Amino acid sequence: MISFVAASKRYHGGNEALTDVSFDVARGEMIFLTGPSGAGKSTLLKLIALLERPSRGQVLVDGKNLGTLPRRKVPEHRRSVGVIFQDNRLLNDRTVADNVMLPLAIAGMPAAEAAKRARAALDQVGLAGKERMVPVTLSGGEQQRVGIARAIVARPPLIIADEPTGNLDPELSLEIMRLFGRLNELGTTVLIASHDHDLIARMGKRVVSLKGGRLVAPSLVTKPGGPGG
Repeated sequence: MISFVAASKRYHGGNEALTDVSFDVARGEMIFLTGPSGAGKSTLLKLIALLERPSRGQVLVDGKNLGTLPRRKVPEHRRSVGVIFQDNRLLNDRTVADNVMLPLAIAGMPAAEAAKRARAALDQVGLAGKERMVPVTLSGGEQQRVGIARAIVARPPLIIADEPTGNLDPELSLEIMRLFGRLNELGTTVLIASHDHDLIARMGKRVVSLKGGRLVAPSLVTKPGGPGG
């Protein structure tokens, strides 16, 4: 589903965040992207979401070359990718339901259908009945679940998450990772950037590692301890 072919990203000023990165992600796979701070993890995810374009090489998603994709097709691509951030980026002057419905509202979906989809997404992440609450009244784990619901409400085939458990304690982190695992079991392709090696090892999935913008250990499968083990 995703192919990086000798992809590099150089920013203005000469900083090269990624250098000659090549790897594939199969449809329906769940993999972890790891590496030290500044390794290029966030840049790699931005290339997939088309928040950035590669300076050299190719990034292909569903056969589309994102480096040459016409501007008019960028919104369509972004709707096919659910993006989850570490800091949630929720709107605290809106209800939980309004936050989750936001991508659908932007896409022009009728309000009644958007509300129905939002309720279903919140139920999927274990937040049924909290539609009318505002994010600031929720726990950190619940706020992250709202962010996940917002990412999946449009039913994208691909989810990418940038350090989604970075602000959570170990118990909540495992809970969120289990949720990603369930989404993957339903057929969604999931790519998660994380520095929590113990948590990654418990999930038993393939790990793609970066160091200094270069790929290392591209096909390592961690030894599973089981999501609950």
